[in-house]
Amino acid sequence: MAPAQRVLVSYSGAQAFLSSGSWDQIHTALLAQLPLRNIHWKSFSRPIRTIQELDISLVPLESLRDEHASQVPATLLEKPFLNMYLVTCEDADLETYKTTIKRQVKDWHAVVSSRKNQEWLILHVVRPDARTQGGNFFQLKGSVLDKLKGDFNTDRRDRCVQLAWNAGSQNPAVWAEFLNKLKDGLLSSFDSAISQREDEVKRSESQRQMPGWNFCTFFTLKESLAGSFQGVNLFEDALVQYDELEASFYQVLKEKNLSWFGSLITPTPNDDSSPLLSISKKPYRDLILANTISVFDFRIYLLARQCSLLAKIDGRINEVSKKAAAFLGAFGRRLSEVETLPEYFVESWIYSSALSVVDQCDTWAAGLNLQGAMLSTFNAGKGELLELARHQLDVIGVKIGHLPVRPPFSNSHHPPSSSGSATSDKKISSADILQCLQTSDAFYDIYVGITNRAIDMYAKAGRRKFALKLHGSLAALDVHRGRLAAALTTYTSLPAHYAPHMWTSLESLMLSLALDTHAELDKTRDREWIHILLSFLKTFVDTVGLDLLMHEDDRVEYVSRLVQSMKDSATVLESDLSHPEHPAISIKVASAAKLAGDKDGSFLDVVIHNNLPCVVPIDEVVALLVGRDSERLRFSAHIDGVTPGKTQATLFCPTSSAGTYILDSTEARISHLVLQWAHKKPVPGRKALSRRSSVALVRIPRDLLAMDVRLQQPNSIELGRPSSLLVAVSTGRNNIAKASIKFHVPSVTFRYSQVALTDGNTDQDTLQADDSSISVLNLSEASHLEFLIPYSDASAFHAIKVDVEVDYITVAEPSITRTLHLARVVATTLPISVNVQDFFRGNRLFSKFTVSTTSHQHVRISDAQLQFPDGGLDGLKVVACSPQARSVVTVTPAQPANFLFYLDSANGPVGESLKFRISYRMLREEVEALIETSVDQVLAQSADVLGERVELINKLVEALEQDSAWVELYGVSGELNVPDVFGELGEADEPLKRVIQSLHEHRHPHPPKGKWREIIIPVDVPYMNIVAAAGIRLLPPTSPVPMGSEHTPSLYAGQPIPALLTVHTSFHWGSSVNDTQRAYMMRFDVEEMVREWLVSGRKRGDFAAKDNATYSVPLTLIALHHGELVLPKISVTALPLAGEVTMGSMAIPNTETYQVHGAEKVLVLPRGGRSTFVLGMGSG
Repeated sequence: MAPAQRVLVSYSGAQAFLSSGSWDQIHTALLAQLPLRNIHWKSFSRPIRTIQELDISLVPLESLRDEHASQVPATLLEKPFLNMYLVTCEDADLETYKTTIKRQVKDWHAVVSSRKNQEWLILHVVRPDARTQGGNFFQLKGSVLDKLKGDFNTDRRDRCVQLAWNAGSQNPAVWAEFLNKLKDGLLSSFDSAISQREDEVKRSESQRQMPGWNFCTFFTLKESLAGSFQGVNLFEDALVQYDELEASFYQVLKEKNLSWFGSLITPTPNDDSSPLLSISKKPYRDLILANTISVFDFRIYLLARQCSLLAKIDGRINEVSKKAAAFLGAFGRRLSEVETLPEYFVESWIYSSALSVVDQCDTWAAGLNLQGAMLSTFNAGKGELLELARHQLDVIGVKIGHLPVRPPFSNSHHPPSSSGSATSDKKISSADILQCLQTSDAFYDIYVGITNRAIDMYAKAGRRKFALKLHGSLAALDVHRGRLAAALTTYTSLPAHYAPHMWTSLESLMLSLALDTHAELDKTRDREWIHILLSFLKTFVDTVGLDLLMHEDDRVEYVSRLVQSMKDSATVLESDLSHPEHPAISIKVASAAKLAGDKDGSFLDVVIHNNLPCVVPIDEVVALLVGRDSERLRFSAHIDGVTPGKTQATLFCPTSSAGTYILDSTEARISHLVLQWAHKKPVPGRKALSRRSSVALVRIPRDLLAMDVRLQQPNSIELGRPSSLLVAVSTGRNNIAKASIKFHVPSVTFRYSQVALTDGNTDQDTLQADDSSISVLNLSEASHLEFLIPYSDASAFHAIKVDVEVDYITVAEPSITRTLHLARVVATTLPISVNVQDFFRGNRLFSKFTVSTTSHQHVRISDAQLQFPDGGLDGLKVVACSPQARSVVTVTPAQPANFLFYLDSANGPVGESLKFRISYRMLREEVEALIETSVDQVLAQSADVLGERVELINKLVEALEQDSAWVELYGVSGELNVPDVFGELGEADEPLKRVIQSLHEHRHPHPPKGKWREIIIPVDVPYMNIVAAAGIRLLPPTSPVPMGSEHTPSLYAGQPIPALLTVHTSFHWGSSVNDTQRAYMMRFDVEEMVREWLVSGRKRGDFAAKDNATYSVPLTLIALHHGELVLPKISVTALPLAGEVTMGSMAIPNTETYQVHGAEKVLVLPRGGRSTFVLGMGSG
């Protein structure tokens, strides 16, 4: 049965036409329309099927005239599905049709209609211009086509079709009707033939239990059905038939009724090397018909048929390799039980068959466009076949001694028994296997070649695990062949590929083999060896040592030897070797540290978990904490190994920094090997190195007796001079031998060489400095040292954050250098602001200073003075207008303080600056100092109670911070009532009760005591070219004397009141002493008060002003209503100076005018009657 068999369509006609050139043209044009496409087969017994393409063979009917009566079931395609008769007769020649053509067609019809499952079709070929037009009612005689239909369409089915043919026609539409009729006829014949054959198969299968039933006959019958489906390109239906045949064979095999077969296998030459999927290597069909086919040959034939169909079905070519591999594995085991086969027959057969299937799959896939997952699966299937072939080499190699009896070549400790018998007279024929049996070099070349092919297929398929496993087997082969260097390279490179996929067992095996290979090479156990060992220990821990593919029996002893060797190797390293995130050891820290108590530093408890089954010789354990601004603390402790399980240890850090820190990392040191673990939370978007999902926080309490450095503004600040910081060093419990202090602030430079004690001296025995640091020497415990350090201008900042780094050595522990990192914030702005207002009154200048706080804190001011410069000033007198016994003033954010001074200058303007000195302290500083004094009075002054003193002070300060109700009473009287936040106090709290009582009884002392800060602000005395005193004096009509005497006459509303306007000018405060000789043109202007006064006279005018001169102008005022009235104000301004220009405009002298009568009011009485007055309107 040829797999390329086509559907047969016979044709017949008048011999003269068939031998003419016209038929040749029609035949050629008809073949051009083939194959038929998109044929839809609708069957009652199955879903609709679509035949994409159908090849047809046109054959003369005469060549098929003799029907075969063979008993061997053939495919349905061996007989034509449709018989076609060609008629050439014009409608005008109906007589010829009646006399000749009709008889010829009738004879043909009688022959073909008697054949089963064959359709017929009459094709009427005419010229295009002679084509019959249907529906011509007036055509009396009818056409040839009508005659054909009437004579032969007897079953209501139209089997006659007309073809309008022209030799030059290229229009496909000409063939449309004919092709549709052709498809219908083929489908009808095929459907009936298939139904009949299926009935025969069912009938044969139903007789299975009857005597005489033969499986091979049944197989041939059902295979004919599969061949028929395959012939019309219905490959899936054909495959179903073979699958059902396979199931039937398994049933026969289950029933152990193999009488229709020969033996299980009858080996013939080349059976072990022939292509597995070839159906032409043996006459399989003849063997089946003769009931002599062996089970071996039958199974191969059935597999070949199935695989060839799978290759033709879209998307199912990948099943070929799977099906072949499963068949080779299963049937190979069955053949291994046969002892009469030639030696190594089964291995040779599986090897050759697997390789042949790979080659056949490549051939079938050459015309396919495999992509994506399909291509990966295809390559994976070939890789499995290649690995199956390689496994046969494993069996042969172990048997003949080319390979060792151990994994990965053999899973048992004994050599496997090869298939077949060495005494058999038959031999295998596979060339590769024969070469492998002859020489080891040939074996190794073939072995490596087939392995590399499998690796390549697995790599293309994305099956890294399988490819890497084969790489490992090649490394094992290198070990066996003595190529240790190459094996070591392979073993060390493979684990990196296993780790991302969590293939721990394979990773462990490769690492274990790498260690063994390293030992066989007798190489130095260097850093590379340590890394290999650590990777192996990681795999041991990850699987708890249970699933590892280890070759050592005593795992604990094996690991113990490795760990000890690692310690020995780490000891001889020249530098530290770091290894991150190793799971063999895990360190968990406590959430809070404990103060050392008798020295600076703190203890941190940790739990070390050893996940290995042996002691790990750890020398030191370290925990690194990170705080604000990357401040780092290092806790460490030396230990003597860690036993399996949990071990507790206490780490110590000599630094006394307090606060909450993040556990950054932990370390375990084994000589020069440092195992590290990161604990900080990873950056978003970056893969975490650690398995910990949360951040570990460690709180370190504040050590009140530890070394401390505080920064603040100096006690005395003078604006205009270089800035400096006051540094206060407290030793606490420590006797300091030496301390080095450094300050770090971005964009600010500290001048270390200019450091000085607060008293201005530089004691070389206590304080030393260089260009980069300050050294403090020989300070005893409980000492307090203050010094000033200048720094560059930082006025652009409201505050600066100073990172203080202190390295200090105590007398008690001279071998330990403690490092203290502190972050201090120091305000660069002053705590108070000063505004000044100046008032000129003749030769006297009044200055009002308003002092406000720049923060939310209260400021206490004890004194404010306006002082002369250091050299003094002649002729200048400064007098404070406030009372001499003024008490301390408290400045709050809502209530500033005012200080008033006046200056008398005998010599005119003051050219030098004065100094405004303020003595102040913050309310918090005053209260804290008061609390410290009260505590010192209660507690004895000794180092033994230093801790209790600091604790008591902090407790009281915290209590005051919680409630501010005490502030107002303290500001008035000095009584300090501590808020009741302590609850009920017992006998142990007696010092606290006594301090609270002492604070309650406190009163502000006079004069104030304690330490005060001071700010010195330079004050410039302003200049004023002209000081004008403007006034209006009323002159009663009856007296030329101005009002102001004891007998002032009464004034009435509406009464004219004479007045005198005076402007007194002084040039005393001018910018130059020579200003007193000048004259300025000035202008006065009387305020319009239309609701109170009617002003008559010269209300505006210019005059020449001179030093200490008075200009007068008479006015008349009329009160418009009664009551206490304010006199009109007078505006006096200077006019531009002629000939003097300032900044492009005419110069105008500075002028300040004050109203002499500004505080006066005039009582105007109501008038009862009417009076007439004659007013003088002036002299001119």
